[in-house]
Amino acid sequence: MSVLPETSAFVLPLALFAFVSSVTPGPNNVMLTASGASFGYRRTVPHMLGISLGVVAMLLLVGLGLGVAFEREPRLYTWLKYLGAAYLLWLAWKIARSGQAGAGQAGAQPFGFWQAAAFQWVNPKAWIMAIGIVATYTPRDGYAANLLLAALVLGLVNYPSVSVWTLFGSAVGRALRTPRALQRFNWCMAALLVLSLYPVLEG
Repeated sequence: MSVLPETSAFVLPLALFAFVSSVTPGPNNVMLTASGASFGYRRTVPHMLGISLGVVAMLLLVGLGLGVAFEREPRLYTWLKYLGAAYLLWLAWKIARSGQAGAGQAGAQPFGFWQAAAFQWVNPKAWIMAIGIVATYTPRDGYAANLLLAALVLGLVNYPSVSVWTLFGSAVGRALRTPRALQRFNWCMAALLVLSLYPVLEG
């Protein structure tokens, strides 16, 4: 009889943490806004699915012991941090160029499912989310079942949360009726992506 109250006692705070972590600005959401503006909601769906399932896979692997590797060798996290920063700078450049006139005809494509899923491994915010859930919101009693439940909650909360940013970008894209306006918007998104690196490199 006490299982349900005990479960809800950590699921509700976990869902709130997952929502706040997923919906607040960060590399994923800046990229989704730019993609929604440039390609629309429907073509950005694989990107969103890749993010959601990517962070779920990361949570499960961290929960199964990958985080121990960072405790034993802290330099791994430092290397990952700077690798991720370099990759984000490259993505910012790609976003800035995606709004140029004729770019859509030149073969520009939105992020695919596997690209978005793989990106989570160099996304510092995704690491913080996964480690925070394992360390703070996953009870040790019945750990395996609780980890699976935490992964399910994260997946259910993450997708609609990031969708908000794609919908916003799609609405902006419809309002920006000229290639020049879209290009300026994407330059702003690229600048925000670069700014999102500040807390990462500062830490």
